[in-house]
This record gives sequence, structure tokens and C-alpha cells, in this order.
Amino acid sequence: MKLINIGFGSMVSAERIVAVVGPDSAPIKRMIQESRERGMLIDATYGRKTASIFIMDSDHVVLSALPPERFIPREAREEKEGEERV
Repeated sequence: MKLINIGFGSMVSAERIVAVVGPDSAPIKRMIQESRERGMLIDATYGRKTASIFIMDSDHVVLSALPPERFIPREAREEKEGEERV
């Protein structure tokens, strides 16, 4: 099982992640509120501002203070940087 560090010593299983999204859109904010009401929200921000949201295949929603770009695999980041230089 591969774990991804989501900040402050918290980790999630890479195989269980469906999506990593930013917190700014209204549908995402609604999803966070609904998850909180159902008891399926995990807040791993340690009191900091939410920068990314992990949507898990178990229907859990995990909040992280690290930006979504931080979770792009290194190979994909290097490839993206190469495209931007051209």
C-alpha cells in the first residue's frame, strides 16, 4: 500500500484517492458540508486554511492545508515544466 503525505504527519492511501481538488468552487464547498453532516469529513489541516480536498473511494472527504499541485507525481511535474518551457 502506497501512502501519500498530506501534511503535518497525516497520510492517505494513494490507491483509495478518486480526486484531489481545490476548495474554491461552490459544489466542493457543498460536498464538504454534506460530508461533515454525515460524519465522513476528515480535517487534516491542523487549524490552517484548507488548500486541497481529497475525495476518497470510501466516500470520505479529507481536507489538507497543502496545495493540490504538491501531490502531482514528480515525473508529471517535470513533464509539465518541460511543456511550459517550449
